[in-house]
Order: sequence, then C-alpha cells, then structure tokens
Amino acid sequence: MAHITSIGAGLFSDLSFSQAEDGASGAAACLANPIAATFAGAFATMQAITANAVTIGLYKRIQNIREFPQMGVPPNIVNVPKYGSKTSAQVQGQADSPTFEVVLNYVPDDWTAAGLGQNLTAGKQHVFRFALLNTLPTTNYNSTAATGIGNAGATLNSLYYWVGKLEALQINPQLTDANQATLTISIQSDFYGAFTAA
Repeated sequence: MAHITSIGAGLFSDLSFSQAEDGASGAAACLANPIAATFAGAFATMQAITANAVTIGLYKRIQNIREFPQMGVPPNIVNVPKYGSKTSAQVQGQADSPTFEVVLNYVPDDWTAAGLGQNLTAGKQHVFRFALLNTLPTTNYNSTAATGIGNAGATLNSLYYWVGKLEALQINPQLTDANQATLTISIQSDFYGAFTAA
C-alpha cells in the first residue's frame, strides 16, 4: 500500500519480532543490508505463540498491548556556555539508546515456557518491527504484498525496524482493572524506517 496520509489514531499498531535469532543469521543479515526488502523477508509468515522453529521469515506478534512508548532516536542536546553571550550554545551530543518498555494487558498463558516466555529467557537477538496502522489489515500482519499488510487495497502503513532482545517482563497485578505487565526490550541497533509494505 503506502504510508499513512491523514491524521488518525494508531489503534491497530503492531509489535512483532522475527524468530530468526542472530545465530541463524536473522539480525546479522538484516543489519548487513538494512533495506525494506531485507526486513520484510524476516516477517513473511506469522508463527503461533507456542511454536519454536527458529527460521528466517517466521515472526511472532506481541499481543494485548496497552501502551506503546515513544519511538525513534532521542535528542541529546548539550548546553555549552559561551563567553560574552547572554545565552549558551547548544550542540548535538551522542544520543543514548532509548528504553523501550511496552505495557501489556497480561495474559499468563501467552508467556509460559512454551509460549513467548521461551524467547524471553533465551537472551537472543531478534529483529523487531513496529507497524503503525490506523485500520485493521484486511488479511494479516505479514510484510508481504500478496498476503499481508501491503496487499492490494489494504491498509496504509509505516514500518520501523531495529535489532534488540526481550529482556524482562514485570507483572503488575491489579485489583480493579486488567492485570498488567511491563515488557522491556533492549535496542541494540539504529532504528530503520519509516518503510511501507506496498
């Protein structure tokens, strides 16, 4: 399709990660050639939460997301005193990688040792994809023109990729609301995008 062209709420935005671990050349291959087609190839077929095949092209969705954090490279502006001036100068420093913490409506069955929990404890690098979507894809969340986000007449989308790890899951039991959890994802590369599945 194409990038989003109007103002709207990203109600159907999606966070997924490739099942191809760095040892299976998933993250390494994408970083070696960080273009839209390479990243799309890592998200060709959605895999069930309980499946554990480590193969390029398979990916898992992180579902029941309650809140996304801000994305992108954070500013790191340093104020430098300037002799004889009423104001200091500002220079660009080296930005630190942002903390990427996603708040989930916690469904314990999704995070068992046979489910997403196996990826949480493995300590492997994965390629992550954030898909900004204002409407629900007509078929699925695959990054392929024939069957997924970008198929003919489908959803306007903007896709961002990075390499990182599922680092921690902290559960926050609620007495008056849905149980929640905070998922921490480390960011170990630059952000790539915005691309679009067309």
